[in-house]
Amino acid sequence: MTGTRAERLARWYDLDLQDDPGDLPLHLALAARTEGAVLELAAGSGRIAIPLARAGSTVVALDNDPAMLARCAAEWQRVRGRRPAGRLRCVAADLTTARLGERFGLVILAVNGLGLLGGREGAAAALRTIAAHLAPDGRAVIDLSLPGPDELAEHDGRLRLEWVRTDPETGETVMKQTAARYDPATATVSLVQIFDASAADGGPVTRDVREDRIALFSAGELAALAEGAGLVVETLAGDLDLGPFGPGSERIVLIAAPAARARRGR
Repeated sequence: MTGTRAERLARWYDLDLQDDPGDLPLHLALAARTEGAVLELAAGSGRIAIPLARAGSTVVALDNDPAMLARCAAEWQRVRGRRPAGRLRCVAADLTTARLGERFGLVILAVNGLGLLGGREGAAAALRTIAAHLAPDGRAVIDLSLPGPDELAEHDGRLRLEWVRTDPETGETVMKQTAARYDPATATVSLVQIFDASAADGGPVTRDVREDRIALFSAGELAALAEGAGLVVETLAGDLDLGPFGPGSERIVLIAAPAARARRGR
C-alpha cells in the first residue's frame, strides 16, 4: 500500500467524486460573469478550481489539507497545457482564519464545506473570511445540502455500503462504507467513512477511517450568519438552477455581496 494516510484519503476523495455533485455548471456560470480573480475555500483536490482556471479565471484554491492541494497542483500541471487560459495557485491555510491580503470577484464555499467547521462558531468565522476577501463588487456563493426528515431518520448509526470501485491510479479495489448518526439536539450529523483497499494482486486489506461532525443549518440561520459577517444576501435558492427556496428544497444556495455595496446602492 503506497502513500500516507492523508494521501490515501485524498485519493479516495477523488474516487468518491465519481458521483458528480452537479454544481460545477453553476460555479462556471458565476465565474464567467465575474470581474477579477476567484477564491475557492475548502478547494480540496481541485474539482471546481481546475475547471474554472481552464475556462479562463485566475483562481486561488485554499485548503488546510496539503495532500489534497498536492493533488490539485499535480492535476493542474497535467491538464493546463502550454498555454492555459487562466491561472491557478494553491494555498495551504485554515479558511476560518486565513487573510490573504487580496480581494476577489467571486468567493466559493461549495458542497457542505460550511458544515465541516465545528458548528456555528466555525461557520461564522468562515463567513467573516469570505467578507474579508470580497472585492467591493464581488459575490460569494455558499452551497449546503438540506436533508429532509426521511433522510435524517436513516442516520441511525447503521453501517451501509456506498460503493466498490477500482482506483485508476493504483489498480486497487476500494470499498467505501459509511455510518451516520443524527443528533436533533445539536442539529449535527456524526459521519464515519471507512475505506478498505486491496491490491490488484491480492494481499492484506488496508483500512482508512475518516470521522466528521457535520453541522446542519436552516436557510434562516445561514442568512443570519452571512449578515452578521457583513454580507447582504442577494439570492437564497433551493437548487443549483437558483430556483426559489421553499418547502421541499433539498439544498440551500446562498449568493451574497458585501454590505458596503448595498449601502452605496441606496
